[in-house]
Amino acid sequence: MADVQAKYNIRKDAYSRAISGTSSGGICAFNVAWQQPDQFSRVLSHIGSFTSIQWHHDQPDPRENILGGNDFPFLIRKEPKRNIRVWLQDGSEDLENDHGSWPLQNIQMANSLKMRGYDFHFSFGGGTHNGAHGGSELPEELTWLWRGYDPAKTEESYEMEPAEREKPLFRVRIYSR
Repeated sequence: MADVQAKYNIRKDAYSRAISGTSSGGICAFNVAWQQPDQFSRVLSHIGSFTSIQWHHDQPDPRENILGGNDFPFLIRKEPKRNIRVWLQDGSEDLENDHGSWPLQNIQMANSLKMRGYDFHFSFGGGTHNGAHGGSELPEELTWLWRGYDPAKTEESYEMEPAEREKPLFRVRIYSR
């Protein structure tokens, strides 16, 4: 951020910054805000790879053990809540491979965010691993992420919307195979 701030006149408060990404970029965007909520407070993740792509466990040198994106749902449930607002988007026909299930992991993420009272939105459609669904709702996503923004402020405490609080957790039903 220091290099960007040196070249451009940008706000220095997390309240005025968002980060977004698609696929591995989606988990990267979430990870940046999770690790640095003092820098970014709004996250947009399209078809986020919250799977075990980067997971390395039982390495000879314990310093080389790496958590994977599949760990985020449990980190969200166990670690202190961050002040971030999150929009997740995925589709039922997203990837299933040896790294995991993109749809199921995004559902896990949504449920974990819900359980901890995060200000989040989960958009789940029937799409595959592409930008069609997320791209089609980009105006709605940005409107939701930036709702209530006041340039005179430098911070806000994000709370789950009352309507979301009343809804049940996301569930999966298998209708046929």
